[in-house]
Order: sequence, then C-alpha cells, then structure tokens
Amino acid sequence: MEPTGPRSRRDPIELAIESWTAQGWADATPGMAMVTSVMRVQQLLLQQVERVLRPMGLTFARYEVLMLLSFSRTGALPVGKIGERLQVHPASVTNAVDRLEDDGLVRRSANPQDGRSVLACITERGRHLAADASDELNRDVFTKVPLPVADLDDLFSILRDLRRAFGDFT
Repeated sequence: MEPTGPRSRRDPIELAIESWTAQGWADATPGMAMVTSVMRVQQLLLQQVERVLRPMGLTFARYEVLMLLSFSRTGALPVGKIGERLQVHPASVTNAVDRLEDDGLVRRSANPQDGRSVLACITERGRHLAADASDELNRDVFTKVPLPVADLDDLFSILRDLRRAFGDFT
C-alpha cells in the first residue's frame, strides 16, 4: 500500500501529542493519540479499498452488502437483518440496497416468512461482481497491509477488545 496525500516531515499526531501535553492535558494525551491514529488509519484504508472498488461501481458499503448476501445460505436476507449484521443505520442499508438494485446486483422480494419485511436477494451478476471485487481486494489491499502478520493479529486482538469494551458485542 502506498501512502496517499501530502507527506509531513513529522508525524502530525506526534505534534498534536506535544500540543495536548503543553495544554496540560497529559492524562488525556494517550487516548487522544490512539483515537486520532485509528481515525486516520481508517481514512487511509478506506482510500485504498475505494481505489479498488470505484472502477467496479461499488462503494465499501455496497460491497459489504453483496458479501453478506453471498455468504448467506440462501443468498437473501431481510433488509433489517443486513443492518444488524453490518452494524449500520437502516437508512444506510436501504440506500445501499437501492443502488445495488438499480445496478441489477440485488433484487428485492417479499419475505415469505414475514409479510412485513423485505428480502434483499443477490443476483448472479451480483455474485460475480462480489467475487471479482474480493479477488482484487485480497490481491491489492488485504494482503498488502504493510505490517507483519503477527502485528496484524495483535492489532486485531487489541481492537476487538476495545470494541467489546464499548459494547459492540458480548
């Protein structure tokens, strides 16, 4: 992965640490530095992912919906369940499903088990695009994160513990 955007001679977050400490906020400095770093890394990773997905007409949100549907046993899930599993607001799921449906990658149908809900069903075209996108993401992003695998495992573990502490899951 290559860095994007202008490069600084010094880490801007390290500069922020100095400023935070100089303001008398030393007790909050480690948390500020961690939160700011995670937010910046999220931006950088999203840029890498979108660089791969954009030419395919996908955003990461739409890709996640396609993958969730492709991993489901039947290729279909209630729209509300998609939001729960992806941990996003229902309006975001509706928007993503609308766009995927407009592109012929997903179709909606009535849920035969619950007349009040709607199923999002992946189409064959959606399955093929999800597989192609996954191949490219695996090749160009996921296998090129510039850290040793042991560090990736450690980082995942730390972030999982942090997500659990915030009540993201039990």
